[in-house]
Amino acid sequence: MSVATDSLVTSSSSSDDFAALLDAELDSGSSDASPDLDDDVVDDDRIKRRKIVHEETQVSTSYKISEKNSACCPDGAITSSCPHPGFLRDMCIRCGERIDDVGGVAFGYIHKDLRLGTDEISRLRDADVRTLLSRKKLHLVLDLDHTLLNSTRLDDISLEEEYLHSRVDSLQDISKGSLFRLDMMRMMTKLRPFVRNFLQEASNMFEMHIYTMGERAYAIEMAKLLDPENVYFNSRVISQADCTQRHQKGLDVVLGQESAVLILDDTEAVWQKHKDNLLLMERYHFFSSSCRQFQHHYKSLSELKSDENELDGALATVLGVLKKIHAQFFDPGNGDDYAARDVRQVRKSVRKEVLSDCTIVFSRVIPNEVVPHEHPLWRIAEQLGATCSTDLGASVTHVVSPDTGTNKSRWAVKEGKFLVHPRWIEASSYLWQRQPEDKFPASASTKKSR
Repeated sequence: MSVATDSLVTSSSSSDDFAALLDAELDSGSSDASPDLDDDVVDDDRIKRRKIVHEETQVSTSYKISEKNSACCPDGAITSSCPHPGFLRDMCIRCGERIDDVGGVAFGYIHKDLRLGTDEISRLRDADVRTLLSRKKLHLVLDLDHTLLNSTRLDDISLEEEYLHSRVDSLQDISKGSLFRLDMMRMMTKLRPFVRNFLQEASNMFEMHIYTMGERAYAIEMAKLLDPENVYFNSRVISQADCTQRHQKGLDVVLGQESAVLILDDTEAVWQKHKDNLLLMERYHFFSSSCRQFQHHYKSLSELKSDENELDGALATVLGVLKKIHAQFFDPGNGDDYAARDVRQVRKSVRKEVLSDCTIVFSRVIPNEVVPHEHPLWRIAEQLGATCSTDLGASVTHVVSPDTGTNKSRWAVKEGKFLVHPRWIEASSYLWQRQPEDKFPASASTKKSR
């Protein structure tokens, strides 16, 4: 069986085609199509025999052995020069040879015990991106907790949340529900408002992946709640066990070119290497345990017997941003060479439109010992397209301050400039849209300061 070929994968999902191919190759003729490849089931001769048969099979997803990877000796014998593109346990997926020191990156979520080498990963990504872009789609990597849903242990439900036990929806008709009790996991899960509409509309623009720092069993159960018909994610459910770096998520285990991947997550810190791909989400705190986890001292949505708004909540808002990025990426006015484009640059340009007409001065926000342009709010404002300054002047449009008692705050009021609380920048950042200034007033104060 050959994985390293020059032929293209005809599906936009290399991982799904590859998983199907492995199952067909290794389990054909068996009533048990399990991906658990025990040594007493898979042997060298069996792999090699199937490899020979597979060369003669003409199917769209076939991986034919390239003649350049074998050579003839003078006596006519064939000697292998297999580059060993990947392995199932210690067995090469091309030639069937067993190798003691297996390298590469593990793709266990695609197929158990699968590891692929760097060249093969690059080849699959190149093939995938051509197919994907031809369908005018990109990749979208989605976090679970606090992004698409919120979960809590049953033991952590507060007294004010006890009413939820009588409000849970049926697991027999998941598609019509949003609050589920999973007794086998001793958990309750609430789907974020608008999530089903979000997934349906996003699937028209993106090949979607789940990527969570949770355990695989949990990830699979959440995928069933989000995608009961298995039409959005298929095998693309990545969990903590698939991460190649502790406490970090990475696109190294996603078979998609980084230039064609967007990420939706509520935590920036886990994407240190891929911040330019990230759309940071406001966290969804439905359960009280979620608020406690992040040391928030206010009541949760469930305790308030409330929830996010369907039509203008976080997911509805970010869907609009994704549509805008997708439309600009595939703008026909820029030619038809989509492979030369980079979604990270499009994301950056869309983000810079948010506060592009604003000039901001901070007051009582940046400590004296901190270099102004290194402060997080200064950086966020610049990423949103604002011009930040330390000096007052006619070009200033906003003074950002937590209170009205500073000299700069009073200047803003006198000169008819906007005086807003720092949360105005944070809200504009999360929602990718300039927020109404009157909703974020600075607090009244009698303190005097620069």
